[in-house]
Amino acid sequence: MNFIKVSFTILLVFATQFVFAQYTEVINSNRPGVSRSAFSVGANVAQIEVGPYIIKEEHTPLMYEVSGFGVDFAARYGLLFEELEINIEGVYQNDTRTDFRGLVAFEDKRSNFKNFTIGAKYLVYDPYKNSEDDKPNLYSYHANRSFKWSSLIPAVAVYVGANFDTKNNSYLPPDIEGFSPKVMIATQNNFSGGWVFIMNLIKDRIGTDFSEFQYILTLTHSFNPQWVIFAETQGIDSEFYADNLFRFGGAYLWSKDFQLDTALTLNTKDTPSVFSVNFGISYRLDFHKDKEIDNGNSRDDADKRKPKKKKKKKDDVDFDDDGSI
Repeated sequence: MNFIKVSFTILLVFATQFVFAQYTEVINSNRPGVSRSAFSVGANVAQIEVGPYIIKEEHTPLMYEVSGFGVDFAARYGLLFEELEINIEGVYQNDTRTDFRGLVAFEDKRSNFKNFTIGAKYLVYDPYKNSEDDKPNLYSYHANRSFKWSSLIPAVAVYVGANFDTKNNSYLPPDIEGFSPKVMIATQNNFSGGWVFIMNLIKDRIGTDFSEFQYILTLTHSFNPQWVIFAETQGIDSEFYADNLFRFGGAYLWSKDFQLDTALTLNTKDTPSVFSVNFGISYRLDFHKDKEIDNGNSRDDADKRKPKKKKKKKDDVDFDDDGSI
């Protein structure tokens, strides 16, 4: 639990800094892939991301296979600040596990949440806000295409959440149930030419006997404002399960508030081998409003700047323009 206290302290320290997230005119989805962007969806923006998938696993030494389908989902909302996002994420799977070690194959039908998490993410540093390097050079084409060393400085966000695991869940280690903490650091580099690199460092189910560490590295490239492709690697390390997963796929921006995507997931081992195909959608309800900036030109400010009339003394006489009283 000390790790969680440190994470909260770091969050509060960075929250006092003057950093500002950039609201985007188009949807900011974490899909495709499973990594999390450093940026939030924006204040007063509600967003849902859903991805049904089919799964096939084969464990050669233990002689079993898993075949089924599932859905991963996320509901995100920008709360109070541009930098703050609260979210609910999870994966629900329905499959059949077939054991071939006996004389007759034994089938076990399963269905449950592989994970269900409620959390909050906060952007603690945004190097792209008001950056002079992001402004185009009107006199040099090569300057606009050249590599900028400042792009090596990433945007940084921190995440704190809580897992809720049901009792006797066949997808989880034994005796894992109830609440457990989850923390993450997410970084994002936006390079020239439409390249984006995201890194997630995750510590999951902290305090349990099967605490898990994950890293996720994602590289995306946009050919134009509508099409993007990505490649991703995910490392998982715990006493219960360890793996290195690889994903490839792409996304299409249907409209500024709607995105379609697909991805293929596989690994290189047989304990078990993993093959999955995913199709996803992301949709947002945009209630975002830019904050009004008080530049001193409002009507109230103009009235304040008007010179005050002096009160006339009783002996003063007020003359009209023609000189009459």
